[in-house]
Amino acid sequence: MRVDLFDFDLPDESIALRPASPRDSARLLIVDPAQEGFRERQVRDLADLLRPGDALVFNDTKVIPAQLEGLRIRGDNSSAVSATLHMRIAADRWKAFARPGKRIKVGDRIRFGEALDATVEEKGDAGEVTLHFDLSGPALDQAIATVGHIPLPPYIASKRDEDARDRADYQTIYAREEGAVAAPTAGLHFTPELFEKLDEKGIERIFVTLHVGAGTFLPVKADDTTDHIMHFESGYIDAATADRLNAVKARGGRIVSVGTTSLRLLESAADEYGVIQPWAGATDIFITPGYRFRAIDMLFTNFHLPRSTLFMLVSAFSGMETMKNAYEHAIKSGYRFYSYGDASLLFRNDR
Repeated sequence: MRVDLFDFDLPDESIALRPASPRDSARLLIVDPAQEGFRERQVRDLADLLRPGDALVFNDTKVIPAQLEGLRIRGDNSSAVSATLHMRIAADRWKAFARPGKRIKVGDRIRFGEALDATVEEKGDAGEVTLHFDLSGPALDQAIATVGHIPLPPYIASKRDEDARDRADYQTIYAREEGAVAAPTAGLHFTPELFEKLDEKGIERIFVTLHVGAGTFLPVKADDTTDHIMHFESGYIDAATADRLNAVKARGGRIVSVGTTSLRLLESAADEYGVIQPWAGATDIFITPGYRFRAIDMLFTNFHLPRSTLFMLVSAFSGMETMKNAYEHAIKSGYRFYSYGDASLLFRNDR
């Protein structure tokens, strides 16, 4: 499909620079392709919009301070380098996006602060490099936590610097599995009070893990979706969790994905009959209109940017015309977009 079909005008002021406070006070747009028009609530009303026996599926990945600033050292010369870690491939190796990428060569040494040095082991496309660190395992983790910064999305970072608030704001309250370099942002809306309401309603909470990579911020540069190379993200669903998910469907409940990352993982793990299997590995699943969803019944997600793979995904889920109309309504109504923005609750288009 042509990428320009997923374009729309988004004013700069529509992009949120801070989250709503409290988190669950954000606005919520309900989009059901089977109904005319849209309903408007707040995130704190989510329990009233679901049924007992439904299950919300959360991505429990935890954001690490994966933005590193350093010096490339080549002989007696040095120059500033910025690296965004995006996928760990060994105890002492990370893939990263480096800037300025063209100047970096295999074999270069990069110093990220006093106690964190790395060698450029490989160089790929679009500024991607493989960094072989001198430290390994927990020692490397601690060094990254000490010198790294939260890698705010470019559309926020271009307008303000990261600060102490972002360490808490850009993390879900249930984050526990370290490894993400970007937050599963739909989950940022949830609070302990909202969890209590969901529990009282009999709505199950299930956790899976997909480590979100910096590739989620990469623009779609191709003119056609068939030419876009999707980024890989690693994650897993264990056997007990797969059994719980399948039990939800068996009892007639609905699986409600909290965010596109949970959705991509569940769809990667589902077989052709919609049964979710235990799964571990890296997925580059790219969902565009025409995709047949196998596992997900509803999607709770933020508002996404024009021409993005995420807007393509929601267009596949609820229908392209439905989502174009929903986004037009959201922009006119002052909804706040992307990582720190408002939310939508989408029903699957089964027509």
